[in-house]
Amino acid sequence: MHTLEDVNKDKPLPEHVAIIMDGNGRWAKQRGKLRVFGHENGVEAVRNTVENCAKLQIKCLTLYAFSTENWNRPKIEVETLMKLLVSSLKKELKTLNKNNIKLMAIGNIDSLPSKAQKELSEVISKTAENTGMILTLALSYGSREELKTAVKEIAIKVKNNIISPENIDETVINTHLYTHFMPDVDLLIRTSGERRISNFLLWQIAYAELYFIDVFWPDFREHHLVEAILSYQNRERRFGKTSEQLS
Repeated sequence: MHTLEDVNKDKPLPEHVAIIMDGNGRWAKQRGKLRVFGHENGVEAVRNTVENCAKLQIKCLTLYAFSTENWNRPKIEVETLMKLLVSSLKKELKTLNKNNIKLMAIGNIDSLPSKAQKELSEVISKTAENTGMILTLALSYGSREELKTAVKEIAIKVKNNIISPENIDETVINTHLYTHFMPDVDLLIRTSGERRISNFLLWQIAYAELYFIDVFWPDFREHHLVEAILSYQNRERRFGKTSEQLS
């Protein structure tokens, strides 16, 4: 099995890795357990992945933790996920600071329970001075809602003569997105065998390399991450150009 040592030091690493952490419920079902059992065991995969990305000096890691659509799940599952968020943030603060990791969050954070908002705010504040990897949790996040919000904000500024329509470009749009503080996604990983984007960072993955793996999230470990990065390093990223133009 691959280890971090197998990552090619002579080829560029992805600056921004985003992960759709899928399969917790099915992982639990395979074991005859409730879905929440899968979420609880997915925490170890998060810890493992965050630490390994930090060791590789990945600049940004964004985890799809809870989507806007997830609010439609059974009430007990949603409540458990929120409690798990609070407890995990409390437990991981020391580890984040030890590894010089800065925590951020994107999404409709105001829709989270007040206790979760408070804990999230505290950990963000207590890691704000860290200069290493930026770990971003996408919480109550939906890309279409993000784009809708950005369009509204830009429209208001146009109406108030703060921005002229002629000056609206990609940079202006980027500055109005939740992700304004990070670069576009280079590598998007989705676990569980599903091959969908599920309303995640639609604008930001325009030129991302996509990597789908038939492993449920609770089983995702170092060698899976390394295999995804090796796959990324072996691809030719042309951004619309030809191979000859890049050589």
